[in-house]
Amino acid sequence: MVKFRTARIAGLIGVALMALSSPATAAGSVDATIDSAMPGLLDLYRDLHANPELSFQEVKTAAKLAARARKLGFTVTEKVGQTGVVAVLKNGPGPVLMIRADMDALPLEEKTGLPFASKVRATTRDGIESPVMHACGHDTHMSAWIGAAQALSSMKDKWSGTLVMILQPAEEIGLGAKAMLDDGLFTRFPRPDYVIAFHDSAELPAGTIGYPKDWALANVDSVDLTVRGAGGHGAYPHLTKDPIVIASRIVTSLQTLVSRERDPQEPAVVTVGSFIAGAKHNVIPDEAKLLITVRSYSDETRDALLKGIERIARGEAIAAGVPEDRMPIMSYEKDYTPSTFNTPVITGRLAGVFTGHFGAERVKAVAPVMGGEDFSQFYRADKKIESFIFWVGGVDPARMAKAEKGELSLPSLHSPLWAPDPNAVISTASKAMTLAALDLLKKS
Repeated sequence: MVKFRTARIAGLIGVALMALSSPATAAGSVDATIDSAMPGLLDLYRDLHANPELSFQEVKTAAKLAARARKLGFTVTEKVGQTGVVAVLKNGPGPVLMIRADMDALPLEEKTGLPFASKVRATTRDGIESPVMHACGHDTHMSAWIGAAQALSSMKDKWSGTLVMILQPAEEIGLGAKAMLDDGLFTRFPRPDYVIAFHDSAELPAGTIGYPKDWALANVDSVDLTVRGAGGHGAYPHLTKDPIVIASRIVTSLQTLVSRERDPQEPAVVTVGSFIAGAKHNVIPDEAKLLITVRSYSDETRDALLKGIERIARGEAIAAGVPEDRMPIMSYEKDYTPSTFNTPVITGRLAGVFTGHFGAERVKAVAPVMGGEDFSQFYRADKKIESFIFWVGGVDPARMAKAEKGELSLPSLHSPLWAPDPNAVISTASKAMTLAALDLLKKS
């Protein structure tokens, strides 16, 4: 009887210990930890929102957040890729997880009416003085990054491995991730096995999570096309080679690249965003300039679209009788923003973690978008890395319901009116990134 009772007591103790370390208990601890931190995280958000900085100018922002990471026990390196921050927390053997947040704001005048709205003005890289605001929600990204860092530093008994948390500059111009990689992100610091990030969403209800299953965001190419002709008097067009007419034909022919040359099930976009030519009513200019954005997912589609633009431009010039030495000139950036891909293993794994914690009604698979994100550079730099980006909705559900009825229009990202629900975004994202880290770095 004594042996039976002893064994039974030992068994009950074992069950209790298992319960204390179970995923459900850990998840409850995450919720409590983040919820208690929310007042401070919202104060941080308001401060970041009121004091935005442009791409590669995130000096005060980086210093402010680096100081917080140091106090949490991270080894912090600043000025990586100009203004980037790398915070490393080693906690025993195990995988390396990188969590990224972007820091830069946009040259826009804020029109949200918030009491802490930005009044900052700055000069862009192009030398243009402009108002500045966080119109893409990077202030929520940084606040949630701190929320996850605080939670994980206080829960070191629940995970094992290395946490590399980075603050990336210049996402809005597509150059920050590459700048950090070029400055030794994967050589000076632990190379990650996993990289994760989130972005607030202007299309999802506040506090919901959306995740693309494979492709997440598109290749982004900016094409400059100079159409050359022979100018002259507008009253004597027969003595000219009118570049405006040639360029107009190019614009209309470009529409067939997607509608007639690509598989309808393979997404692609070719948009002429600017057509610049001439300065006077009766003068035919020598040149016309087209600025074109090209979006795709696969490298094969990207290559076909770029070659197609060049072929069409040349073909229309030949058809107009333009001589060989006046063929159109096409250029595009070699350091383009590549498409973002969610690798299947980590995507399925974390989708399950999120669904298990937040419930199926708050976690949904969503379609990819044609926007761009240089988060893709980390996976492109080493395709052995598992990569995952997800969205966190920031739209008030009541406003979304009215928008669906046509009663109002909702602002998009990059709108001077965009103001996500910070409590829902920061709370949900902090918890999601913490839960993801606890799962990917769980003790064996």
